[in-house]
Amino acid sequence: MKWLFLLFIKLYWKVVPESRRPNCLFKETCSHFVYKETVDKGFHSGLIALLQRIKKCRNGYTLYTSEQGLEMRLADGSVIGEDEISPYILDSV
Repeated sequence: MKWLFLLFIKLYWKVVPESRRPNCLFKETCSHFVYKETVDKGFHSGLIALLQRIKKCRNGYTLYTSEQGLEMRLADGSVIGEDEISPYILDSV
């Protein structure tokens, strides 16, 4: 099952040009994050990573400055630091 999941991600990378993919909120895109998680920890962990990213990676985020610097509160309430925020988002600020 693991190899099939990885094949699907690779197929996505080949078939959908980067310019046509949705802009990710994260520096490490969702597909790359899930691919890496699947390779490192197996199919089950990769599937969980996919579901978690889908839950987090949607509109409704808020950028703000805190004592730690620029941060982003995601739609699910979690917070990520500037080092995890996509350059696409940072360039639009």
